[in-house]
Amino acid sequence: MNTTLPLFPLNTVLVPGLVLPLHIFEPRYRMMVQELLAIEDEERREFGIVAPKDGRSIERDGLDAVHRVGTATILRQADETEDGRYDIVTTGSRRFYIDSLDTSAPLLRADITWVNDLEEPPSPELEQLTQRAVADFVSYRAALSGQLEETIAAISDMPEDPGVVSFLLTAAVVLPTAERQQMLSAMSAHERLTLARGFLRRETALIEALHCIPALELFSPQPSVN
Repeated sequence: MNTTLPLFPLNTVLVPGLVLPLHIFEPRYRMMVQELLAIEDEERREFGIVAPKDGRSIERDGLDAVHRVGTATILRQADETEDGRYDIVTTGSRRFYIDSLDTSAPLLRADITWVNDLEEPPSPELEQLTQRAVADFVSYRAALSGQLEETIAAISDMPEDPGVVSFLLTAAVVLPTAERQQMLSAMSAHERLTLARGFLRRETALIEALHCIPALELFSPQPSVN
C-alpha cells in the first residue's frame, strides 16, 4: 500500500538504525518538524531522507533528480531555538521506494512504497559471506588507519546478524554517493554484503598501492539547502 511521506533531500545515504542529527532552519522544514511533533505516536513521526543526483535539481528534473530508494527516519528529539529553528535527533527506520513526487507545495512530499530485504533463511553460505565481509572491513580499517597489521580480534566488535552487518558496512565505507546508494538499494543482505566485499577489497588495494587515503571531505555530507 502506498504511503505519503515528507521528504528531506540530503547529500548523504542514510541507513536503517543510524542516528542522524540535523539543524533545521528553512521555513518549510520547520513546518515539517511542527507537523511531526503534533503526531502523538513517536514511531509515526517519520520523514524521508533521499540523496539527490549530482548536477540535477528537483525543480528542473523532477523525479529524475533524486535516487529512488531512500530511508525514513524517525524524529526522536527536537529542541527549538529562540529564533524558531530546531536542532533535532532522528534514527533511520526503514527503506522506501519513491513512486511519485508532489512538488506543488514548498515542502516536498512523495508517494512511496516500503522496501524490505528478501527473506533469507540462515545458512552456512550466508554466515560465511558475513564473516568474510567483516574480515575485509578489518583489513580496510587497518589500511585507513595506516597500520600494517590489525588483529582479527577486532572482528568481535561487529554484530553477527547479516542484515545488520550489511547496513553497518554501507554506512562505514568511504564511497561516492552512487556506490553507497547501490548498496542501500540492494534487495537482500547477501547482495549487499557481496557489493561491500567488492568495494572494500578495491578500496583497500588502492590505499595500499597509492599510500594515501580517500579525501573524506569529498564524500562527507555537505550542508543541506534546508
